[in-house]
Amino acid sequence: MESESESGAAADTPPLETLSFHGDEEIIEVVELDPGPPDPDDLAQEMEDVDFEEEEEEEEGNEEGWVLEPQEGVVGSMEGPDDSEVTFALHSASVFCVSLDPKTNTLAVTGGEDDKAFVWRLSDGELLFECAGHKDSVTCAGFSHDSTLVATGDMSGLLKVWQVDTKEEVWSFEAGDLEWMEWHPRAPVLLAGTADGNTWMWKVPNGDCKTFQGPSCPATCGRVLPDGKRAVVGYEDGTIRIWDLKQGSSIHVLKGTEGHQGPLTCVATNQDGSLILTGSVDCQAKLVSATTGKVVGVFRPETVASQPNVGEGEESESNSVESLGFCSVMPLAAVGYLDGTLAIYDLSTQTLRHRCQHQSGIVQLLWEAGTAVVYTCSLDGIVRLWDARTGRLLTDYRGHTAEILDFALSKDASLVVTTSGDHKAKVFCVQRPDR
Repeated sequence: MESESESGAAADTPPLETLSFHGDEEIIEVVELDPGPPDPDDLAQEMEDVDFEEEEEEEEGNEEGWVLEPQEGVVGSMEGPDDSEVTFALHSASVFCVSLDPKTNTLAVTGGEDDKAFVWRLSDGELLFECAGHKDSVTCAGFSHDSTLVATGDMSGLLKVWQVDTKEEVWSFEAGDLEWMEWHPRAPVLLAGTADGNTWMWKVPNGDCKTFQGPSCPATCGRVLPDGKRAVVGYEDGTIRIWDLKQGSSIHVLKGTEGHQGPLTCVATNQDGSLILTGSVDCQAKLVSATTGKVVGVFRPETVASQPNVGEGEESESNSVESLGFCSVMPLAAVGYLDGTLAIYDLSTQTLRHRCQHQSGIVQLLWEAGTAVVYTCSLDGIVRLWDARTGRLLTDYRGHTAEILDFALSKDASLVVTTSGDHKAKVFCVQRPDR
């Protein structure tokens, strides 16, 4: 079955010249993608009782016109004042991950190197309950789409789910070494990728399970597409697969020159799920049509511009794509690199629009909903806000004394929650002129 899907994907792949890319030159043909409305099939036949109705989302207005004065220079020091409003300090080692409850954005779950995971309140940092029982570093944590469940996963592959209101554990499973974990956007369904190449899908709490077998190497990153019927998974061998969650089969397989030349590190989709952006240690970001499975754009390191201060090529060789994402209000994509470069690309022309330099590597980036503002956190322990239209630094937030390892942004962009190697999680109030 795998060879059939792979050969089918290869047969559909057009020759490179039809994509109209010429090295580092500007694209001379822009591919417009229109996937059409998604087919309203169920996720899986054995999951007929799962409610897949789309949740109502409040649309954020496109708040054009507000621009704060940029700060001169980007300082990489961890010394200075603490801009945070709340500090959560119950972890005794590095805090690896954080997620906010999607319904109210009032609760956070954090997991750390101390084998602990905690659910706590953002307003005052009060602990609600501990997600107990892990015996390895908790690297994944998140709330279900309706905030009723919270899942935690550790490096050994032990996953646990709690009912938030009762604080009781309702499900657990031991998979292989865990690489990533994500809740389905509209159902109590949990997905995870493991080091054996499998992607697992469970219905929680009854445990109905389905597996998607990839190549014999770790499934390093994954994301459920917005339609809830497909998922994109990246692998250590550079392969990208788009899976049909109902059929359990791969719809598209990108490998070889179509895939990456190194392990995938991150993947993102745009709002309607028509485009996928993948990043890798090969320093490339690839723009893929979710409908056709074809690569329609490649953002290479040379488009970021060479760094004159890189010594003997050592830093550039260790560079990689660490995080990426799509703007919701403009045809822009952001790519964050380990060398500290934030690249803003114009998707219409597939050209570099802005390059925003950090003194330390970027760990994670997030776009603010309804605006062209992108947030970055980096190894220097600072959160920064950038105006993607101008490439200017709007403001930054400090308080950590070690690198930031993950962060989350509330829906209304009023709060940023960070986790760090300093054993702490912090809540920052994001000040804007319209608040």
